[in-house]
Amino acid sequence: MPMSEPSPSIRYEFGFRPQPGEAMEILPGIRWLHLPLPFVLNHINTWVLDDDDEYLLVDTGFYTGVTRDIWKEVLAGLPGGKPVTRVLVTHLHPDHVGCAGWLCERLDAELLMTREEYLLCRILVADTGQPAPEEGKRFYRAAGFSERQLSRYTKHFGSFGQVVSDLPQAYFRLHDGMELDIGTNRWRVIIGNGHSLEHACLYCEELNVLISGDQVLPTISSNVGVWPTEPGASPLADWFASLRHLMQVLPDDVLVLPSHGKPFRGVKHRLNELIAEHEDCLEKLRELCREPRRAVDIFPVLFKGEVNEDNLIMAVSEAIAHLNYLLHEGEISVDTNGDGVHWYRIQ
Repeated sequence: MPMSEPSPSIRYEFGFRPQPGEAMEILPGIRWLHLPLPFVLNHINTWVLDDDDEYLLVDTGFYTGVTRDIWKEVLAGLPGGKPVTRVLVTHLHPDHVGCAGWLCERLDAELLMTREEYLLCRILVADTGQPAPEEGKRFYRAAGFSERQLSRYTKHFGSFGQVVSDLPQAYFRLHDGMELDIGTNRWRVIIGNGHSLEHACLYCEELNVLISGDQVLPTISSNVGVWPTEPGASPLADWFASLRHLMQVLPDDVLVLPSHGKPFRGVKHRLNELIAEHEDCLEKLRELCREPRRAVDIFPVLFKGEVNEDNLIMAVSEAIAHLNYLLHEGEISVDTNGDGVHWYRIQ
């Protein structure tokens, strides 16, 4: 996730953020919950929505003892003693879906997700504890991993389910354009692609609020990556299309409730910034690839910070996404050497 400086055109709505374990009401019927993450990106924002005589949760945090304890405290303190009957997950990444299954079972609540996110999440949880597949090893060898890096990938493969609880065996499917009645308001589902397969955002025209998940963040660009299961994918093209679609359908003064960072206004400027960031990376990549390069050779073009063992997998996924974009556009070619390593060069 490349970092960027806060934009002067981003206007933050609140000069505060809730403490961990505090569900702070920021608008009538919308509570902001700040959950900790064990990374440099140290938090996720989740949301509690009033739903008449019930509550609906949006996103759930990692499935850890710390997060579960926070949820127990929050749920016990929600006003009115009303039950949580629905849990909506924007997408399958562990900081969003982690506690969803546990919460649904504990609260006898219904899970709401898009189909592709739900099914892929079920598959990834089932991979937990399984050996690394040969396809994965070939993928990362082709990217330029060393034997030590391949060994680390093999060792840590299948860890998804360690921070994601088992999902319910049934769910309510979200799809683009559908409308959900939540309390006295109607929310429209807007699907985004690129960061994940079928990411659900929620837009309420009456409140002029967008719950954006990871599709629009104020200070970082969400990871747009290619993974071993679909090595020829071009998610960056999907990402560009999704950002441009959001620019068309959202008013610029919408209040964006992001999954990371603080609520803000100025979404169209931010969307233009996100597009420009990646277009700038692509232009630098065209220059760099005048000589043959591996995926691991292009990190300086994409990232300001250090790429290390902890973020290498995500970094190489993003590198291949940019290379695949240029491949699909016919701007570069790729050759594979005798060791199975891919070398990319401008046409």
